[in-house]
Amino acid sequence: MSDSTNPGTAAPSGTKDRILAVAADLVAKSPDGDVSTRAVCEAAGVGAPALYRHFGDKEGLLSAVVDHGWERYLAAKRERHPGTDPVQDLRDGWDGHTEFALSNPNLYRLMHSPAMRTPPAAALEAHRILTGDLRRAAEQGKLRLAPELAAQMIMSANVGVCLMLVSRPATFADETLSRRVRDAVHASVFTPDVTAPGARAAGSETSTVPAAATHLGALLRQDPGPAFTSAEAALLTEWLDRLANTP
Repeated sequence: MSDSTNPGTAAPSGTKDRILAVAADLVAKSPDGDVSTRAVCEAAGVGAPALYRHFGDKEGLLSAVVDHGWERYLAAKRERHPGTDPVQDLRDGWDGHTEFALSNPNLYRLMHSPAMRTPPAAALEAHRILTGDLRRAAEQGKLRLAPELAAQMIMSANVGVCLMLVSRPATFADETLSRRVRDAVHASVFTPDVTAPGARAAGSETSTVPAAATHLGALLRQDPGPAFTSAEAALLTEWLDRLANTP
């Protein structure tokens, strides 16, 4: 029995990491993605007091597993060097997100469980990375609506399709589904020349103003210049966002 059975004794170095690694492994192998604290303690070779001292309770342990999962997901994104084409970076980002979900189905469901009411800092970082790529696209005149709204649309669609793929694989068995949804969503947020090079999409004339407003808004944020006061620049940005987000 580990010395962690004595609440007054400090756990050996690395005990917390071992418990976390074991819990993540059991979550991955579980038929339904659930684990018991007893099973984690037995597999890690520690007493329950050690687990509770480090993680508080089962919810705290699962929250730590979620944080660990987000860190794994972000590792590749942090090492990525943005390319010259932000649209291709966004396509690759979507595909990488889907690949991670399919490779870690139980962990992915846990990462996006409604029970996790407070988003981990890493989840917010992932959203900022996505928004940053969209801002680069806007600066190049490739986005037809504000980057913040486009990020919400892309993230919600990507997470939604991934949850269907990992939760109901028998129903959502088409291997091309994620790419099809990606292309459909991208067609709604990027300018027609990006999604259909050399062709004008149906109704593209009506998207000219939102696209121009998005482009100008991105440039204004990048370099507001001396022409406006800060209050005027903020008001102009608000108007441009309103035009950019008009359906």
